Amino acid sequence: MYYRFGKAFYFLSILLFIFFLLYFYSAMPENVSYNFDENGLSTEKLSKGSFFYGMVAIFILMNVLVLLPPKLLETKNHKGLVRIFPIGDKFRDYYLGWFYSFGGILNMSLGMLVLFVHAINNQSEIAASQYNFFFYLFPGLLVVWVIGLFVILVGKFNQVTTKS
Repeated sequence: MYYRFGKAFYFLSILLFIFFLLYFYSAMPENVSYNFDENGLSTEKLSKGSFFYGMVAIFILMNVLVLLPPKLLETKNHKGLVRIFPIGDKFRDYYLGWFYSFGGILNMSLGMLVLFVHAINNQSEIAASQYNFFFYLFPGLLVVWVIGLFVILVGKFNQVTTKS
C-alpha cells in the first residue's frame, strides 16, 4: 500500500521537476548566475543551455541511483534482496515505498533548485527570499527520510532475529 503511494508521489515529482525546468528555462537569461559575492555581483555564470543539460544530467543520475535498489527487488534480479524482502513481507512494502518517496523528495529538491536559480536571476519578478521556507523544508525532509530508512531496517533486523 505504501509502495503505491510512494510510486505515485515519485511520478508526480518527475512531472513537477520537468514542468519547473521547462517553464523557468524559457524565462532565464542567456547567462545564468548561480553565485553572487557580498556586493551582489555575479561571480560565476553558466550558459542557459549548460544549466539546462546539467540539471537534466543530475536528474537522470540521481534517479538511476535511487531507483536501482527497488527495481532490483521488484524484478527479482538481486537474490539477496529478494531473500531479505520476500513477497508478502510488510517490510518489503515499506522498503519499496521509502525508495520511491525518497526519489520524489530528491526530484522536488531539484525542482526547488531550478526555481531558486530562476529567482536569483530575475530579481525584478521574484525575490529569492520568498522561498526561504523551502530551503529548510527539503533538508529537513531528507533527514526525516534517512531516519525512516534506519527505522525500517532496524524493524527488519528485529523481525529476522526473532524468526531465527
